[in-house]
Amino acid sequence: MTNKNIQLFVPYFRTEECLAQIRECLEKGWTGLGFKTLELEEKWKEYTGLPHAHYLNSATAGLDLAVRVLKLQHKWQDGAEIISTPLTFVSTNHAILYNNLKPVFADVDEYLCLNPQSVLEHITPKTRAVMFVGLGGNTGQLQKVEQICKEKGLSLILDAAHMSGTRYTDGSLPGKEADVIVYSYQAVKNMPTGDSGMICFKEAKNDEIVRKLSWLGINKDTFARTSGSGAYKWKYDVEYLGYKDHGNSIMAALGLVSLHYLDRDNAYRRQLAAWYDEAFKNAKNIHLVPVAPNCESSRHLYQILISNRDECLLALNECGIFPGVHYRDNIHYKMYAYAEGTCPNARAASDRTLSLPMHLKLTKQDVDYVAQRVKEYAK
Repeated sequence: MTNKNIQLFVPYFRTEECLAQIRECLEKGWTGLGFKTLELEEKWKEYTGLPHAHYLNSATAGLDLAVRVLKLQHKWQDGAEIISTPLTFVSTNHAILYNNLKPVFADVDEYLCLNPQSVLEHITPKTRAVMFVGLGGNTGQLQKVEQICKEKGLSLILDAAHMSGTRYTDGSLPGKEADVIVYSYQAVKNMPTGDSGMICFKEAKNDEIVRKLSWLGINKDTFARTSGSGAYKWKYDVEYLGYKDHGNSIMAALGLVSLHYLDRDNAYRRQLAAWYDEAFKNAKNIHLVPVAPNCESSRHLYQILISNRDECLLALNECGIFPGVHYRDNIHYKMYAYAEGTCPNARAASDRTLSLPMHLKLTKQDVDYVAQRVKEYAK
């Protein structure tokens, strides 16, 4: 037994800077939508170069809204299909079901992202969109999937929950060709808050609609209805049946601090990954999940594939190391079992994948210790 305690994720907050941002909210007496949420939206657009950004209470809400707005705008019928990956957190595919559409699963490639050839094979007359997940911050073959969507007239939704700060090696932002990108700022993500996210539509009309849908369908939010003198304009219309999905200024305050350090923090994550790569260079029983050649990944995850994953995980726990699994093949779950047998690569990866500790509090010594123990137990 050991007294080490090396967790998969440990959120890192610059406490004094976060408190200063939150103090501003409290002193102004404005902790809800508006003020800091608008500031973070502007900062995110400046950082990414994207034309629109709307701050939400979670990326799960963002994925639901992404599908809902596209379905509304394109008049998709219930039962229409969206091609997605089974190797993701369930939020991705739940968002399709929330809107009475059907997830059709395509298989994954060596990057554990959607395989473009499998996407092509799963297109039917009912297909309306593709949901691409940048697993771990990896771009995979996103550009090929973008081209398929363009040629086939399909919408493209980029689930970028792990991709805050991911770039192509030429410095450009992945997903600019997507109809909508959804980012996550959940507590253990690279840009942590308590929980929140950002939805970035390509088209201005869709950004306008999502702002109403995320505030119960109301056409003017409370911040917009409050004048500089404090007068409150209470008259508004309700144009849609929406939910209360918008973010608040306390979470946005944390996000503003996290965004300031995002590139620096991701650079350290890539250093951690480089140390792991070096440690596993000659390991025979360990397969490293590669990063696409043209991708400068956010490195939200560091994933390996080993044959005795479950046995190894338990042995690592005994050594004070607590890795994770990203993710269980969604087709394992009852509601998606209709696709059983359709994605053999995703199933094989799901049975073997192990995510090693990856966070800002890790040291070179921690990485070496984790790698050494993995090499001892992997078969």
